[in-house]
Amino acid sequence: MHLKPNSPHAVEAGPTLIGFNLVNGKEVEGDLALILSKSPVDGRDLVGMFPDSGDKDVARAAKAAAEAFQSWSRTPPTERAGVVLRAEAILAAHRNKLARLLTREVGLTPREAQVEVQEALDACRHFCLQSSPEGRELPSGLQAHPRPVGVCGILATGTSPLAAPLRKLLPALLAGNTVVWKPSDNAPAAAYLLLRALMEAGLPPGVVNTINGRGRAGCGRHFLAGIEKGLFQGFGFVGSRVLGRIVGELCGRNLINPSLDVVGKGTMVVLPDADLDLAVTDALAGAFGQAGQRPVGLGNLLLHEEIATTFRERFLAGLAGLPQGNPLSHPEVTFGPLINTRAAKAFAEHWEAGRQEGAALLTGGETWTEANRTEQVQGEIGYGAYPQPCVWDSVLPVMGLFQNPVSGPSVNLCPFTELEQALAWTRTAPCGFAVSLYTQDRAQVQQFTREIWADLATVNRPADAAEARLPFAGQGTHPGARPTADGFLRWQTHCEAAFADLPPEQSIVPGPALTTDWGSL
Repeated sequence: MHLKPNSPHAVEAGPTLIGFNLVNGKEVEGDLALILSKSPVDGRDLVGMFPDSGDKDVARAAKAAAEAFQSWSRTPPTERAGVVLRAEAILAAHRNKLARLLTREVGLTPREAQVEVQEALDACRHFCLQSSPEGRELPSGLQAHPRPVGVCGILATGTSPLAAPLRKLLPALLAGNTVVWKPSDNAPAAAYLLLRALMEAGLPPGVVNTINGRGRAGCGRHFLAGIEKGLFQGFGFVGSRVLGRIVGELCGRNLINPSLDVVGKGTMVVLPDADLDLAVTDALAGAFGQAGQRPVGLGNLLLHEEIATTFRERFLAGLAGLPQGNPLSHPEVTFGPLINTRAAKAFAEHWEAGRQEGAALLTGGETWTEANRTEQVQGEIGYGAYPQPCVWDSVLPVMGLFQNPVSGPSVNLCPFTELEQALAWTRTAPCGFAVSLYTQDRAQVQQFTREIWADLATVNRPADAAEARLPFAGQGTHPGARPTADGFLRWQTHCEAAFADLPPEQSIVPGPALTTDWGSL
């Protein structure tokens, strides 16, 4: 691992990490120029420098993964799990340094960064403890046995740079597949350290390969083209509905069963008898935690008309007391900046669209600057995108604000009259994949349970709190809807006698020793 001094204006933030693609167990450069990972907290802080990769880099990584597949797929499952558990121990030993890196690279507050690291550790333990799928006896008397699919491509959102990719990478690995992973260009340094931890834990060369680069206009385009070229036999994705649809279409045309977690913002329904203090607290955290960029946040807040006014007053008062600003210099802030300039542009466009639709903007609508900052804003904000949190009132389901919640600190207040009306609103895609209900009425809870269409439904607790404890979060991916490793396994039907001469399982042959200078981070 290579480090260099940071910009004179960002020395206190930490050094700059010089990263590489990791292919066949080796650090390699890409075919294109470098990409710079600059901190959203302070754009003068250069967190890392990584290669920008092209189609030849993707092909090389896929070739390495294909060559490693035969031995890895025949490695005993207990040994595969052992690698993951050793990697978990390495990550746990350096969790504070990882958390600080996440604050620098993604803009998480220190508390949010610690939660992200813990979710990554929990994912390692969770997937290792899941029993491997067992064979099934078919009505014909034949047996169906699970087999790995081959080389799997992985794409995951940068707003959860550790936990989100692990929720795809780990089930693929533990099922015996090999992987080509394109980390988010918003968080290449976090991905680099994660894979180095796996390699330190004994992951054989070629089992996981990373290709860094820009998104759909760059390396991401070549990476997705690998589906059409037959480089991947499986594909895991965590991200937006727009990109998820593209991935699903590509996989469908090539008869690949994708593992898709389409994430976004959910809905909270508050009934008249709800504990309003609890509902307000959870709504503030869901709408504005991680600057409204969490994989499962709160976009639409459906309020029964009997309590809408009271709730609105308490909600706005609570928002006024939330400190915002620079999470590196002021770790106590509730939320920090948007992750990049693209997100800031989309957020500004969202403001304008809301105004044109005629929704009432109760607060927000600008970016914090030195000229308009208040006591609520803490630390240096001049070198990042720090939007004012937005609260829209009287939003209707037909509005774009309701149908397309933005990734950022914005929430819609939507009054309703009956629970049936609120449930109908939650069925309007894409707003109903995660829904929470706040009430003390058991009959209302039972009706909610019967009639809700959401993949993730909670009562008197926020949807994102449940998501943090689950292996999946997103449309069509709730636990119980499919096996843990679905999308990374194929079912092979055969008679036992036909496979008497299968090659024996192989033990892991670890690659060269790899050490990471964690102390210098």
